[in-house]
Amino acid sequence: MKINIDLKSLLSAVDVPAEWVGLREVFEAETPRMIRDGVPVANMHYATHGIMVEVLVNGQFGYYGTPDMTSSGIGRAAKKAYQQAKLASGSAIYHFDESARPAYTGSYSSPFLKERESFSAGKLNTLLMDAYTHLKVSDKIVSASSLCQVIEIATKFISSNGSDISQDFMLLEFDLRATAADGTNQQTRTFGGMRGTCRQIGMEYFDSYEIMAQASKIGEQALELLTAGECPSGEMDVVIAPDQMMLQIHESIGHALEVDRILGDERNYAGWSFVKPEDFGKLQYGSKIMNVTFDPTVSSEFASYSYDDGGLKANKEYLIKEGILLRGLGARESQIRSGLPGVANFRSSGWNRAPIDRMANINLEPGGSSFDDLISQVKKGVYLESNRSWSIDDYRNKFQFGCEYGKLIENGKMTATVKNPNYRGISNPFWNSLKAVGNNETFGIYGTPNCGKGEPNQVIRVGHASPACLFENIQVFGGI
Repeated sequence: MKINIDLKSLLSAVDVPAEWVGLREVFEAETPRMIRDGVPVANMHYATHGIMVEVLVNGQFGYYGTPDMTSSGIGRAAKKAYQQAKLASGSAIYHFDESARPAYTGSYSSPFLKERESFSAGKLNTLLMDAYTHLKVSDKIVSASSLCQVIEIATKFISSNGSDISQDFMLLEFDLRATAADGTNQQTRTFGGMRGTCRQIGMEYFDSYEIMAQASKIGEQALELLTAGECPSGEMDVVIAPDQMMLQIHESIGHALEVDRILGDERNYAGWSFVKPEDFGKLQYGSKIMNVTFDPTVSSEFASYSYDDGGLKANKEYLIKEGILLRGLGARESQIRSGLPGVANFRSSGWNRAPIDRMANINLEPGGSSFDDLISQVKKGVYLESNRSWSIDDYRNKFQFGCEYGKLIENGKMTATVKNPNYRGISNPFWNSLKAVGNNETFGIYGTPNCGKGEPNQVIRVGHASPACLFENIQVFGGI
């Protein structure tokens, strides 16, 4: 996928007395397909294309997005951005220079084998209809759906100090869902939890045999939950599957480590954080076997890239190593403001939004325990899969999460299936209760398409990967 706007000539159309100018072009096309209860309900293709003009004036950045990609359109947008920056400089709390936008050149392209066009709309709809049929394992499956969305993105970033970066992305969102009912007893099972499965990959993902096997499994497990006993309540060990670890990482690590949040920028909307600037390099965030990375270099993970939307080169960095908090999710501006080490995570949701500190791929690194090892260490506990509900306070501290599917663990073995498994905790003590981390064989790559933050709001795509993990002495409870 290529975009053909001559950004360098447009840059020359910017006629404002700015210290620095950047142009970020974004083209995004989405192709959603969905089958619900045997009926196609989404079969669309739509696109958006525009340019964000950024300027640095009197130490402040101003932004203005426009879909008018002519010289006159970019010139008008630059004047609007200049006015914003000049007004902001009158009440500035920090003054920036060009070091906030270091110059890089390079490119990136998602790894994929088959392009979107290799799967016709008819072929994809047939696959989704077949998946729906496999979900309907019984008349007690009262509702079922299969969904996929293909997203293609092309970006180009140039600046007055020499940045020249091109990046092309191909992303897939996929979900299977079955709801079983018996009177007032109703249970839903999904493929990867409430947020589905999200990858940076091509149409080769759609292996029909694997998808049909997963669909049948989901339907059967929804039925299984109808006759399952209620999850027990009490303090016990839990083994958490990777698709639920995704949410645990997202809410109690990812958001908590966003430096703009720690500095208070998001306090009136997305909240603050229990983490303080002085905690970096000191706080025992979790047990000594906890290692968490910012890693936008992982092949096929949802938020992989080579450069952030400020043009900064992205590298793998340890956020937490051996349980100690080392660095935050702070892009170049937040690093300059706070004096804290950060990462290349200046991200926007499109051409009409300014970048802010966001998660990308936040991963818990694998340990040395097999799945059987994790289970064998538990005398009394529950195995938990797939998120269905979550709640966490504005400081990303106290949380309560519900899962779709559970198994009792008794004397080192998984036994009966349980429904409505929930658990709660406080972020720092919870991560310090991490007792064992699964190995590569338990590792799963997931993500979410709808992480919201910012004013005006930005909904962005985030990747998470994790092995299965064992936590000890966690508050578990049943009920809806």
